[in-house]
Amino acid sequence: MASSGTAVEKILKTMKWSTRQRLQYIEVMAFYCGLVSRNDVARAFGVSDAAATKDLGLYGRLAPDNLIYKQGLFGYVPGPTFQAIVADLSPATVLPMIAHNLTGMSGPYGQTPIYGIPAHILPIPARLPDQAITAQVTRAVAQRRKLRLHYRSLSDRNSDEARIIEPHSLAHNGLRWHIRAYSEETFDFRDFVLSRIVEAQMLEPAAESSAEFDEEWVETLVLQLVPHPDLPERKRLNLLIDYGAEGGVITIEVRRALLGYLLQQLGVDTTADHSRNPNAYQLVVANRAEVEPFAEWAFR
Repeated sequence: MASSGTAVEKILKTMKWSTRQRLQYIEVMAFYCGLVSRNDVARAFGVSDAAATKDLGLYGRLAPDNLIYKQGLFGYVPGPTFQAIVADLSPATVLPMIAHNLTGMSGPYGQTPIYGIPAHILPIPARLPDQAITAQVTRAVAQRRKLRLHYRSLSDRNSDEARIIEPHSLAHNGLRWHIRAYSEETFDFRDFVLSRIVEAQMLEPAAESSAEFDEEWVETLVLQLVPHPDLPERKRLNLLIDYGAEGGVITIEVRRALLGYLLQQLGVDTTADHSRNPNAYQLVVANRAEVEPFAEWAFR
């Protein structure tokens, strides 16, 4: 068994972040790849073999029964009573790390997959402004300041006119980044797509509005999805398994401001009569009356 949970927690709290990341990597490699070696740790973090050996030794002292050395493999395999002590081993956390070639949420490590597991991400266009514009936007958020920008709107508004906004959060809809902000022109909170910002300048005045005043951002709702009624029963059952649904309903809690983006990203048939191709739009909204008022544009 691993060392006392309380004792391990105390050690981890006082441990350097860089050391903790290496221990996390050791744990993820052992659990998901079935083998972790000194060479793995040294290559992933650019440390010496001696330092990698020290990290493996430290992990062994914290969790004596988690790893078993296999001489023929020149590495450690997970023991039968393996229990995570430092890493979040949930697939939701680990699969993105594998896909982006990350030891942790700290940075990429070249072209060679550090977990030895090939993974490919769709080549979605970046859809971002240059770094100078992005920095002005993120600084305004971090310092809670007003932001002047020129924005290429898809509406009929004259894009040459400058806007003053008070941004409070970033949001990603799976394809592009938005900035959530109060607009001094329209007197409301709305989203601005980062890739449509052509100029941006953080201003000296502090923002007067913040996220706590943005009801659509603060308030959440429960979205209920079910398989498209025109799908065969076998496909409907498989789809529910795919989403880990309970009671025949896929339940997701989401910020009201992000509801429409979520429906788009999941490819939900939002037509009133479910008239879209069920093979392309496999889900429909079960609680339409409750959620439609918060994303009417997505239900048109």
